[in-house]
Amino acid sequence: MSLKQISMNQLFEITSNLASTDVVLDVRTPGEFAAGHIKGSVNIPHDQVLAHINQLKKYNVIYIHCRSGARAAAAASTLTSNGLTNLVCISGSGMEDWVGAGYPVERKQ
Repeated sequence: MSLKQISMNQLFEITSNLASTDVVLDVRTPGEFAAGHIKGSVNIPHDQVLAHINQLKKYNVIYIHCRSGARAAAAASTLTSNGLTNLVCISGSGMEDWVGAGYPVERKQ
């Protein structure tokens, strides 16, 4: 099965009415996340996703993104190879494009 991929523009449309059973997973570093993230997103750095696999299994759909796409693809690959099939990857795009498009960003206080 191939991994479903969407753009940050498509993700913006989805986040306006995200189901409670879905999550936006930001796989950037905690520092990057604190500096600005998508409202309601969950931060698990890409090299730590495997440790949180049981938490992630409870979601129907996981939208994975990072700064520009590479870490999201790596995290998606790790999770897919460990049995998760509920993933949508934002590859070749990321928070750089989200911010560039003027979409809302939340910062940690």
